[in-house]
Amino acid sequence: MTEGLRERKKREMRRHLSDTAARMFLERGFEALRVADVAEACGVSEKTVFNYFPTKESLVLDRLETTMTALRTGLADPTVPPVQAALRILADELTAMTSALTDPEAIAGHRRFGTLIGSTPSLRAYQSDTMDRFVTVAAELLAARTGLAPTDPEPTIAATALLGLWRVQYQSLHRHLTTTSNPVTLHEQVTADVHRAAHLIETGLTHWPAS
Repeated sequence: MTEGLRERKKREMRRHLSDTAARMFLERGFEALRVADVAEACGVSEKTVFNYFPTKESLVLDRLETTMTALRTGLADPTVPPVQAALRILADELTAMTSALTDPEAIAGHRRFGTLIGSTPSLRAYQSDTMDRFVTVAAELLAARTGLAPTDPEPTIAATALLGLWRVQYQSLHRHLTTTSNPVTLHEQVTADVHRAAHLIETGLTHWPAS
């Protein structure tokens, strides 16, 4: 379906608000910056910002909603195995991230962004709560594919394992950023780590670790 003018303008405004907020949060810190400051910098009202982002935390971690949309689409397709669906989403997200890390300034900004999240309790809590919501949604989608209830053990553990791949990718990206600044190399290294984790999900823990 072709994106209409109204939808495009809303998407562009959302991105403008988020990018501006990210830059300002890095400059001033999460607690010191007010949503009203972001609104003023973007030339809109504070109410407009909250129309796009219900909380201050969601202004910083807005990309998580894109992940949610992709999960709903990917895991709902019965023709694609769940692990492969997750790997496709992760690959798209990793490509978007590494393609933006084209110079030392961009890499430094990404590191500062990770530090901002790690040092701000409310952002860590928001991130954790959102991941819990992802697990719930994934369990519901997987249950629908199997005829089980979302609260049954199998959909619950499968969803938890799948969402663990996002943690692997996040940690791998930050770890490898300390040793390489080449986007292609970084992409290859992180992808290898994620695929190792995915292989363990697919094969199970029966023979891991090898004796």
